[in-house]
Order: sequence, then structure tokens, then C-alpha cells
Amino acid sequence: MSGHEADRHDTTARRRRFAEAARSERPDLALLCLLVAAEAEPELGEAGIDAAQIELDRLAGLLPYRPVGGARGWAQAVADLLGERHGFHGTPADYRRLDSSLLTHVLRRRRGLPILLSVVWIEVARRAGAPVYGVGLPGHFVVGFGERDARVLVDPFAGGRVLTGEDAELLVTGVTGEPLAPSMLTPAEPLEIVLRILNNIRAWAAARPEQSAVQLWAVELSLLLPSHPARLRYERARLLVERGDFRVGAAELEDWAEIVAPVDPDAAESARHEALAARAKLN
Repeated sequence: MSGHEADRHDTTARRRRFAEAARSERPDLALLCLLVAAEAEPELGEAGIDAAQIELDRLAGLLPYRPVGGARGWAQAVADLLGERHGFHGTPADYRRLDSSLLTHVLRRRRGLPILLSVVWIEVARRAGAPVYGVGLPGHFVVGFGERDARVLVDPFAGGRVLTGEDAELLVTGVTGEPLAPSMLTPAEPLEIVLRILNNIRAWAAARPEQSAVQLWAVELSLLLPSHPARLRYERARLLVERGDFRVGAAELEDWAEIVAPVDPDAAESARHEALAARAKLN
């Protein structure tokens, strides 16, 4: 098997594993995030994935057994461990780095985007038995401990700072200009978290035309999730054309046009014109 064929085989096997993990009865958030990291760094391999899982287990083992104080006690214990002792937090510069969205790098650098730092908080606390979950506030992901009536929110990006109701309100209004709605505090499911991470990667790459390969694999992983925006198929087709795969890109644009035609004839017509233009480049 040539090197190119081996790479393609590895990618196929990795994508199959990602799809299977996403469709399992209880999706493993850490594993899915590590498979995203492996897409960016194929050399990570099984050993790298195992090492990251072991590190999460090690950190969980450092938490006290059933800290006093309920949800607030758990929040403080995890913040003391991860924020204070191990220095996990974020900085504005982290938004400019792809590795801020890769769990392996976040575990190593102890820096990352709010959502990846939240994944570390969630996975470490969950392993220790804490009642923990992610909360996808608009523009800023945080972590919740405890039940709704006694919920404690923390901001891993700020080292695990406990958020008051006013703090959470300010985070939301600063992004949306709207007040905090109760629905925004609904616990985020693992697949919702993974899709949001992939959306961040897509946005990072889309702002950097030289990173179209990254944008493409982020789109393709998103399409493997059981639930995803249908428009991602159109984005993938356009990326293929931009990257010079005119034949496949044109075919996928035509397929997209057929799907969208009943609800958006103008978008379908536009996609057909793009497909014709792509096919013209084959001549």
C-alpha cells in the first residue's frame, strides 16, 4: 500500500469511528473531541488518544471525594484543581489559534477556547462523580453544576470563576443585546457541543483561505453527526470546487440544487450555475 493509500485508509477508519461514536446510545464527549483532534493531527494515533484519556482520568483522581457544599462545593473543588493548581484558562490570543479547539493541545497547553476548556471541566468532573454539564450561552460556553433550582455556573475561560445571575446576563447581552432567556441555560448534549466545536473550526478556517483543507474536514465531520445543518452539503460542494475537485464539486452542487429546489428555487438555480461553471473548468 502506497503512502497516499495508507493515509486515505487511516482517514476512512478514523471517520468511521467518529460516525459510530456519534451514533452510540451515549456519545462519549471526550472521545469525539479527541477524534476531531486526530483529524487535525493524524499522527496522534491511538496512543495519543489514550494518553489524553489517561490525563483526564488522572486529573479526576485529584479531586476530593464528594466535596461538601453540594453544587457549589463541586464547582469550587474543580476550579481549585483545574484553574488554580493546573492553570487552565483562556486568553484573547487563544481565539486566533486552531489548537485552541483541539482537546489534546488544550490539555497540554492548558489554554483554549471557552468550549474546549469547558470540555476539560466537564470530563474531569464527570469522572469524579459531579453533577456537571455544559451550558451553551450565545458566544460563550460555560459549565453548570447541580440541578436547576440550585445551579452553579462557572466560566472555565476565567479559570473557573463562579458566575452570578448578573454575570451570566452580561455575557449574553454583550453578544446578543438580548436578555438571558431560561432556555439558554438548558444543558448541552454531547453532540451539540461537538457540532459547536466544529463550527468554531470552520469559522477559523473560513477566515483564512489557505486553510481550506481544515474547513473541509470540519464540514465533513459535521456531516457525520446524526443532526446537522443541511446547508453544510452546499458548503462542502463549494469547498471542493475551490480546491480544484471540479467534477465531484459540480455533482454535489447539482444534488444540493435538487434538494433545495422545492423550498428555495432561487438558491437551486444559483447552485446549478455554480455547477456549470465548475464543469467548464474541466475543459
